[in-house]
Amino acid sequence: MADNNAPTFTPPPVASGSETSVEKSKNADKNEAKRLAKMEKFLAKQKVKATPAAKEDKKVKTEKSAAAPEPEFVNTTPKGEKKDMSQPMAATYNPKAVEAAWNDWWEKEGFFEPELTADGKIKEEGLFVIAAPPPNITGSLHTGHALAVSIEDGLSRWNRMLGKTVLFNPGTDHAGISAQAVVEKQLWKESKQTRHDIGREAFVQKVWDWKDVFQSRINTQVRRLGASYDWNREAFTLSDSLSRAVTETFCRFHEEGIIYRATRLVNWCSELNTALSNLEVDNKELTGRTLLNVPGYDPKEKFEFGVLVSFAYPVENSDEKIVVATTRIETMIGDTAVAVHPKDERYKHLHGKYVIHPFSGRRVPIILDDIVVDMAFGTGAVKMTPAHDFNDYEVGKRHNLEFINILNDDGTMNGNCGEFSGMKRFHARVAVLKALKEKGLYVDTVDNAMTVPLCSKTGDIIEPLMKPQWWVNCKDMAADALQAVRDGRLLIRPQTSEKEFYRWMENINDWCISRQIWWGHRVPAYFVRLENEEQDFADGQFWVSGRTEQAAHESAEKKFPGKKFTLEQDPDVLDTWFSSGLWPFSIMGWPEETEDFKRFYPTTLLETGWDILFFWVARMVMLGIKLTGKVPFSEVYCHALVRDAQGRKMSKSLGNVIDPIDVIEGISLQALHAKLHVGNLDPREIAKAEQGQKMDFPNGIPECGTDALRFCLGAYSAFGRDINLDILRVDGYRKFCNKLWNATRFALLKLEEGFLPNATAAKSGRESLAERWILNKLNVAAVELNEQLGQRNFMKATDAIYKFWLYELCDVYIEIIKPITEGTDAVAKRSAQDTLYTCLEAALRMLHPFMPYLTEELYQRLPRRDGDKIPTIVKSPFPVHNPSYVDEQADANFELVFAVVRSARSLMADYNMTKGGQIYIHGSADTAKLLLSEEDGIATLAKGSKACKVIRDVATIPEGCASQTVQEGCTVYLLVKGMVDVDAEVQKIEKKLAKVQKAKDDLLKKTQDPTYLTKVKVEIREINAAKLKDYEAEIATLTSGMDTFLKLKD
Repeated sequence: MADNNAPTFTPPPVASGSETSVEKSKNADKNEAKRLAKMEKFLAKQKVKATPAAKEDKKVKTEKSAAAPEPEFVNTTPKGEKKDMSQPMAATYNPKAVEAAWNDWWEKEGFFEPELTADGKIKEEGLFVIAAPPPNITGSLHTGHALAVSIEDGLSRWNRMLGKTVLFNPGTDHAGISAQAVVEKQLWKESKQTRHDIGREAFVQKVWDWKDVFQSRINTQVRRLGASYDWNREAFTLSDSLSRAVTETFCRFHEEGIIYRATRLVNWCSELNTALSNLEVDNKELTGRTLLNVPGYDPKEKFEFGVLVSFAYPVENSDEKIVVATTRIETMIGDTAVAVHPKDERYKHLHGKYVIHPFSGRRVPIILDDIVVDMAFGTGAVKMTPAHDFNDYEVGKRHNLEFINILNDDGTMNGNCGEFSGMKRFHARVAVLKALKEKGLYVDTVDNAMTVPLCSKTGDIIEPLMKPQWWVNCKDMAADALQAVRDGRLLIRPQTSEKEFYRWMENINDWCISRQIWWGHRVPAYFVRLENEEQDFADGQFWVSGRTEQAAHESAEKKFPGKKFTLEQDPDVLDTWFSSGLWPFSIMGWPEETEDFKRFYPTTLLETGWDILFFWVARMVMLGIKLTGKVPFSEVYCHALVRDAQGRKMSKSLGNVIDPIDVIEGISLQALHAKLHVGNLDPREIAKAEQGQKMDFPNGIPECGTDALRFCLGAYSAFGRDINLDILRVDGYRKFCNKLWNATRFALLKLEEGFLPNATAAKSGRESLAERWILNKLNVAAVELNEQLGQRNFMKATDAIYKFWLYELCDVYIEIIKPITEGTDAVAKRSAQDTLYTCLEAALRMLHPFMPYLTEELYQRLPRRDGDKIPTIVKSPFPVHNPSYVDEQADANFELVFAVVRSARSLMADYNMTKGGQIYIHGSADTAKLLLSEEDGIATLAKGSKACKVIRDVATIPEGCASQTVQEGCTVYLLVKGMVDVDAEVQKIEKKLAKVQKAKDDLLKKTQDPTYLTKVKVEIREINAAKLKDYEAEIATLTSGMDTFLKLKD
């Protein structure tokens, strides 16, 4: 039982081991465990006598019998039908049984469809719309998605229960590069073929087949998570309707000049042969020299990174040399300038001069630049490769330098590389270094901390590469987006995310939207190939766009009147973020003015991870304002990223990516290992991942259920950037679910069969102090819960409902009314039952947004008030502030009752009394009057107390009582004389005291050694000093306790 000093939030106890499916699994691990257990038992028998061994054997058999598993639950409810609730409640909570059938029934009955007025309008209570962030169809969902669903669905259910028209719109994203990459891996794994072997049409069909499988799997997962989606509106970014929106946007922007074609630097992945967005690039931090494997090379080959190589350029017509340095020595082949600071005295005589490239003989100008050059760094001279470095690119533009591309798309050196042409780029790295040494131009190599950009899909080293691409001019749209935040039309939470939004948008660059892959929205642009004319494919003036090929043909005729031409559609596809940037309005039917678009756009809330605030959220805001004239949502809430218990990022190769279904159902360690072999992981990565799983989940994952998982994720969700998810904490919330189950089961017994609650939840005026207190606490919890959900503080919201259920309803009210419900006062009994029903039913409704399945199951088992025709808790009203329940005086008075209970518990603990306690309370007239009616309740809450009696005359208190003052005018007495064996208790304390005293003396002796200060480390000395203080405190406590017992002998 918890007392009134309980902290505002106490996480449930951590499970000591796994259960359910983990324990039931008959796998090799279990067989090995049995074998080891038998061996240990055999060895034990050799060391002990036969009789004790036999007794121990009996004990083992008894324990094994007690742990027999319950029969496996089988769902017999026909799909879409309501679950039969006529059977008695099970003795214990079984998440599998509780969660069965409800979602199918909810969907069939249309409870998740937006509820409109009779004339098709939004309800007067308001509108709440979430366009659910579409998960990628690349694979199954993980716990990060589960967090998003838990938050979004919780808010949707809460607003639905507040009476609003609610639309929670589902869908999935085609995930261009990611989906193509996984299907290409699968194709190679199964048939040793590439996409080029089977052709574009056949390959795209394979990705569609993949999409069908994984879209179905994702939908199953979100249904299991309890997402209250309106599935009638399910969307997919490559569907016909959404593809029309993409084409319309591209054509409008191209016609307005917002989209244009240009050759610029992009992030290039040689393995995928495509440009990547920054989000698809992982940055690997190196502290110094590091040897790395690179995809596409022999696994035995490793190449040097994390070093700075210095070499010299000969100055033209001089014996002088200029030393420069680089982390990518192979790029010097494409150098087109050496930059120095205009004020650097060392190089003033070289202004306007040239150096000679050692391999091509090109004259390379020495340029002056006070932006990129730091005179104090290195030699003060910087090599410039504008075609292969983002910083150098800007310098090249400022100084009109030559841009020399040295790489083919596949990562080999192209024809501009002379003797190095045809080499793979990292073989060229070795060869260039060797050639520089042979020419006497190599200076040195030193360790250098650096960041290596890696393709998040392949692990390949990203190369900045010049490519003709389609770009979006974002400057004006970004300004409009920023203004929306400044003037309050868009709220971004938490504030750290708002600051990031400003930083991104104020420094925005144009957006490359071309991707050199096959899966996605093909660019609706066409190259106009004019007959008998020389043309540059990269030149935007020879391109037209069109909503159809016929429209593009008409545009070409207008642009090149009287000329003969053919049209060639761009083979590239658009960046996935381009289509997902249209998500909030394209799913409503835009560019058409559909009824859904008019009713439900703009949406209310966009909930997502902070890591894609710019890549997705900002682009939705920009495109939404530009294309619809409205901000696409009024609020953005950025949730934290889910990491493992050690704080590591979730990664398949680490083995710590968790499928929420595995948490819901439970899974053995061996089954976790088996799932690794189903995907495309390299065998070496599988071995590493298995070790990670063994470390994180040595006993597998216990069955936790959906409700426990959702509640736990909510409880984790403060305004931080990371969540370190400990599965055992989820399991702890499963035990909380069990507590709710048992409390409701007990409450239904106390309500008795045939109980019919009052028609309303209004107070009768006959409520006891405990009833008035619990109704006040119910109102406090409802107010706090609504406020915290409104503030999007899910940790405090779950705290409020957890505290009410556990510490107030279960631990106090249900306990304190036991003597009343078992007594003979029919009026008091009925009042206690009415209040119990009111609190139980309201508490279930308050909990529903976090635990949809358990609350529906228990809600359906409650008797209903006369006239209550609400079919489901989904549509029940959410508890809000009820002024009639406010009772601050009852709260203050009941706090005195708690204080008395705490003192009684403290006294009983002091004297090791666990039963038969007799409590006496002496107080002033007002205190005695208040407490007189609470005698039975105090005795019940004190646990172990036989009786409690309020007395007015202190002289009537029996001799041999221990006492504790509660407050002025109130003292609690506990009769201890004759109730405890004083000598036995004293002997116990003496033994403990002797043990602690010896430990203290031994440690003290060590610290008094003459060499202690010189030989023992400071941190060890600090630990020992703390131990000595702990020993002294324990000795004082034990001595005080012994004195307390000895007083009883006086």
